[in-house]
Amino acid sequence: MDWDSTKGVMTALGIGLLIGAIRERHSAEPMAGLRTHALVAIVGVVSMQLGMGAYIAAVLAVGALAVAGYMRNDPDDLGLTGEVALLVNVSLAGLAYTDQVLATALGVTAAALLQAKRQLKNLSRNIITEQEIKDGLLLLAAALVVMPLLPTEALDPWGVLRPRTIWKIVVLVMGTGMLGHVALRMVGARWGLAVAGFFAGFASSTAATASFGARVKADSKVLMAASSAAILANLASLLLLLAVVWAASPELLMSLAWPMGAAVLVLVVNAAFGLRSASGQAEVEDEGGHNAFKLSHAVLIAAIIGGVSLVAAWVRHTFGDTAAIAAAMLAALTELQAAAVSIAQMNTSGSMPTSYAQWGLIGILTTSGLAKSVLGFVSGGPRYGLRVSTALVGMVLAAAAVQWMLPAGA
Repeated sequence: MDWDSTKGVMTALGIGLLIGAIRERHSAEPMAGLRTHALVAIVGVVSMQLGMGAYIAAVLAVGALAVAGYMRNDPDDLGLTGEVALLVNVSLAGLAYTDQVLATALGVTAAALLQAKRQLKNLSRNIITEQEIKDGLLLLAAALVVMPLLPTEALDPWGVLRPRTIWKIVVLVMGTGMLGHVALRMVGARWGLAVAGFFAGFASSTAATASFGARVKADSKVLMAASSAAILANLASLLLLLAVVWAASPELLMSLAWPMGAAVLVLVVNAAFGLRSASGQAEVEDEGGHNAFKLSHAVLIAAIIGGVSLVAAWVRHTFGDTAAIAAAMLAALTELQAAAVSIAQMNTSGSMPTSYAQWGLIGILTTSGLAKSVLGFVSGGPRYGLRVSTALVGMVLAAAAVQWMLPAGA
């Protein structure tokens, strides 16, 4: 027997012993325990060495034994875990002959699933709600079923409306909403607002600013925590802006590294100050029965981004760069990332100089910050509006000041 065959046998035996040990510990009278699983693993790997015919015969024999064992079970015990574990064991033993790494990884995964029986049952029955399961299935369908079916070709003459790319934005918004929902459930009350605010900002910092303002109006005690959550939402929105600019024009983002770094720092400092002042007073109710995201909201955001990109492309083609920057700044009142993408695309295509694009991005931050500052005063009152506007105005001033101090062409 050569070394590769020896490794296959040892891997299969190790997997069998691991699965068998867990079955032995978790069942009072298991159908197959430590010794049985070890022997089945040996049968599986040896039969694979003898040839595919012998291996198929071994799998059928183990399957027959599993069926016989199931028929002898207590009528009140209708579980199939022990029987399926036998088939998984013999399958992994055959795989161990050709790919020890993959077989080991799958064996450890199978053992972890067997070990976590009680935790998984509690998770599925008591922790995850019916609405969360529906949301998860909807997210998977959007990402794995709908998106691959959409065409990648552009629908417009300027090459900006690509159905699959637009749908990726829908999936992104849904995914970040789900992530924020899960984080809020896991983290709990003290940091719930901050976590929810940060992840909500990836979907819509405008909606998050208004939502936390309404929470402050309902309960003024959460002022510092809610305003920090709104600032974190705008931080997330800024990070997403930087990500989409990098995707469209890496050179433009690199040229704005210092100004945007200053803007991020201002938001982080303001959020940290508010969270420290909050002293854990904010309470967040369990969001388990609520939707993790709204499909209509995700589709609306994607439609706005697509529409703004289309309008910006048309304006650029018809009127030139200056008008395109003005259109992007107006678009930033409702959708910051779409406006940023339009400027970054113009810079990539060479139709807009880098210096124009740099100040164009700072310009859209300005209009977006002013719009959300006004929204903060309207939705949450003077104190909330002052907290939010101080952070957003400081963000813009920091970015503009650093950009102004940089030498031309930097």
